[in-house]
Amino acid sequence: MAEPITPSAAQPKPLTLAGLKINRGPAGSPRKRRRWPLVLGGLVAVGGGLMVLMPGKTTVQVTAVQAAYASQQYNQLAASGYVVAQRRAAVASKATGRLVELNVREGSVLKKGDLIARVDASDVQASLGVSEAGLRQSESALKQAEAGLKQAQVQQASADDDLRRVEGLAAQNFVSAQAVDTARVRARAAQASTAAAQAAVATAQSAVAQARAQVQVQQVSRESTDIRAPFDGVVLVKNANVGDLITPFSNASGTSAAVVTMADMGTLEVEADVSESSVAKVKIDQPVEITLDAIPDTRFRGSVARIVPTVDRAKATVMTKVRFESLDPRILPEMSAKVTFLSQAITAADQKPLLALNPKAVAERDGKKVVFRLGADDLVEAVPVSLGRTLGEVVEVTGGTLKSGERLVLSPTDKLAAGAKVSVAAAGAK
Repeated sequence: MAEPITPSAAQPKPLTLAGLKINRGPAGSPRKRRRWPLVLGGLVAVGGGLMVLMPGKTTVQVTAVQAAYASQQYNQLAASGYVVAQRRAAVASKATGRLVELNVREGSVLKKGDLIARVDASDVQASLGVSEAGLRQSESALKQAEAGLKQAQVQQASADDDLRRVEGLAAQNFVSAQAVDTARVRARAAQASTAAAQAAVATAQSAVAQARAQVQVQQVSRESTDIRAPFDGVVLVKNANVGDLITPFSNASGTSAAVVTMADMGTLEVEADVSESSVAKVKIDQPVEITLDAIPDTRFRGSVARIVPTVDRAKATVMTKVRFESLDPRILPEMSAKVTFLSQAITAADQKPLLALNPKAVAERDGKKVVFRLGADDLVEAVPVSLGRTLGEVVEVTGGTLKSGERLVLSPTDKLAAGAKVSVAAAGAK
């Protein structure tokens, strides 16, 4: 007889999340889990070894080949300043009025006496007409007075002749004494008339002179309305236009004083400020070299013209005025300039550009002087050089294939060789 089946034995167990777990067999051994850190460490060690075996870049500072001038070896002192025209004028009108004509613009070249502008002169012209009419009237009065004088002189001559004739007849007792007296009275009256006529002529002459003076005053006033160039020069600034009210002695708004500002370009000089502690190094007629920021490729020769005998208290400087040996049309007023005071005069050959470099860039290899030039990819190249004169802080290069602007290694070490790859230190790095 079969055994009865119990409910617990006949029904399967219910499914749970734990029962859904996939059985992957026995867990891996701890030795296999520790293999990856060992591999990573090995790769790091190999990389470090390779970095040790690879040659590293040398960090260097660089300098540049530069253009220099032989005149630099005579430098004693440097100063800065500006180009200034020693003859310069703000040209204005003596008369007050409205500007009706303007014949120039900035850059116009003028000769002395050239008409620059004209102020309305209608009122002055009218006054001049009145004065000229008065002069003509005075001249007519003078002519009348001179005619009266001539008539008086004729009458006096006739009276004098009558007197002499009557006195002769009286001496022969042909006329009475009364006739002689009458002739004398007539002669004296004629003399008085002549004297009066002479006084009238003198008065008329004075009136004519006064009228002429008045005409000259009005003519001067008329000429004052014509604004003319006081000297040969160039117009630098135009301060007024046609229609502006010209009032030289007033600062009222809407008015102008100077019409133009002009300068004589033949009087250009450099006004340089020299420190009072260095002014003893400067003397009259001392040779100088002038460079202008606007014309950097040209160096001008000059000399000290004047030393202003006073010190600027605020800047502790003494103004020195430097003349150009020869002027260039490119030189303009107010250009900034640098003046180098020299120990001796220089020639045109001393002002020709040449190559120079910092003497610290020169090294010695195999008994020869070389510099290390940076090429493509910062690879250095040894370039043999021959050195010349010392020009201030640089030295002249008289041989080699260097060009201005090329970079050279500054203070190369004894281990630096051609073909080495270097890295350039950042500016300011030590």
